[in-house]
Amino acid sequence: MAIAGAGNVGTFIARDLKANGHDVLIIEQDLDLVAKLSPTLDVEWLCADACEVSALHDAHLENVDVVVAATGDDEDNLVVSLLAKQEFAVQRVVARVNHPQNEWLFNETWGVDHAVSTPHILTALVEEAVAVGSLVRLLNFADARLVEVRLAPDSPAAGKDVVELQVPRDATVVAVVRDRHVIVPRGETVFEVGDEVLLLVTMDAEDSVRGLFIK
Repeated sequence: MAIAGAGNVGTFIARDLKANGHDVLIIEQDLDLVAKLSPTLDVEWLCADACEVSALHDAHLENVDVVVAATGDDEDNLVVSLLAKQEFAVQRVVARVNHPQNEWLFNETWGVDHAVSTPHILTALVEEAVAVGSLVRLLNFADARLVEVRLAPDSPAAGKDVVELQVPRDATVVAVVRDRHVIVPRGETVFEVGDEVLLLVTMDAEDSVRGLFIK
């Protein structure tokens, strides 16, 4: 995989991915920064501007499965994402959103499969920690989102199993967290008050799912 940007975010991601056994290439245009960091991080380095098509050709992006646009500039991250997707048909493009007000731009039109906005993730985590009986959006993907709901005592889903609940086709119950244990849901799994239910839903199915779990 290739990471554009050798700032704190890019190098942290690279170090973690390398430790997990992945082949990692970092593309960074600041020669001094590359000279400083390359001896401390055992990954492949390319000193070039990731917004230039020629640089991405030098990086052999056509052979890369995942591109992470992790620079500190939203415009650069959008350009990298678009080039990776349109010019090199990279299967998965993840882009960092530096300024939350720009998040609406980070979509499939710009080649982004998954946008990561730290402030929004923190907001979701806070909501998840305190909310009961609310549908909380945890992560947004290109065509779906991961949501979580903690079942309140008056939840319509309490006491029903997965089959009986009749979740829409465009939604899937991913997991149920109960008493600090993760339950892989099956048709006969019965929902209980206090359960944390994780679902992957499309935007069109979100309102229907909300009605199943929240009174």
